[in-house]
Amino acid sequence: MPKNKSHKGLAKRIKLTKTGKVRVKRPNGRHLKSNKTGAAIQSYRGNNYASSGNLKALAKMLFRGLRSQEQSKADKATDLVEVAA
Repeated sequence: MPKNKSHKGLAKRIKLTKTGKVRVKRPNGRHLKSNKTGAAIQSYRGNNYASSGNLKALAKMLFRGLRSQEQSKADKATDLVEVAA
């Protein structure tokens, strides 16, 4: 059986954080900015994470388990409850 290879085109477009979240860039933020509002241009700059609906497809392409931003928030909340108890 051959080795599983991650999708190289996807791997070049995303970054995986230490906790397994998928950081992505928003589309349409590279050029043709003169007709976009300032708020739209500013929204392209910040960190954006993949939505939980896309994670199943992304994990399948990368052959790796991934976490959504919502899962990370839930894990932090449970960790805080365990520490307090």
